[in-house]
Amino acid sequence: MSETEGEASLKGDEITIALVDDDRNILTTVSIALQAEGFVTRLYSDGETALKALVDNPPDLAVFDIKMPKMDGLELLRKVRERVALPVIFLTSKDDEQDEEVGLELGADDYIAKPFSLRLLVARIRAILRRANPNKALGIESQDIEPANPSIRTGRLFMDPARHHVTWDERPVSLTVTEFLILEALAARPGVIKSRNQLMDAAYPDDIFVDDRTVDSHIKRMRRKFRSVDPEFGAIDTLYGAGYSFTDG
Repeated sequence: MSETEGEASLKGDEITIALVDDDRNILTTVSIALQAEGFVTRLYSDGETALKALVDNPPDLAVFDIKMPKMDGLELLRKVRERVALPVIFLTSKDDEQDEEVGLELGADDYIAKPFSLRLLVARIRAILRRANPNKALGIESQDIEPANPSIRTGRLFMDPARHHVTWDERPVSLTVTEFLILEALAARPGVIKSRNQLMDAAYPDDIFVDDRTVDSHIKRMRRKFRSVDPEFGAIDTLYGAGYSFTDG
């Protein structure tokens, strides 16, 4: 498959990953690794070039660098999400904590700090694809796909995993795949304290390491989304040193 900027040949139901990074070495290295795993890759060296292609012909998932000329990854995510729903992983530097927080608030599904392991990136891509579209997730046999979880209704919250649909007081709340799974783990057992590790096990079933700050960022962003619907929302409780629980009543 081609490693030049633009689209590799597309065929059948192959899963397509868009890579957007101004570092040509990273584009080439990551593309080769993903192609070896059976993915089709599209490569873009800046956000402006990538934007139209991502909107006109969305891939299954995109990986954005944050620091890029012309249009950085944060602005690219804003503009893409105005038009299409697209799972996105951010590549960040270890000192970009503020950018990571902004990226998660904008709806990025995950982030990985540079320098990163290609094996880790592939694992996270598979995890997000499995959650976002299990019937198309590459390398997963149909018999390994768990049946959809039943809907959850507790208090004012309703969750429909089959449609990735959430409402609060009958008003829709838009959550990313990771946010949905964290909330689902909490709402399935109201009042039960879930540790950060338990919540990450629910959201990242592929033995991927995620630090505590990521868990807290997802919870913080979820609260903001619910409070945009209901300013008095307080159903997700923090139990310092223990974890989180969901209580509505």
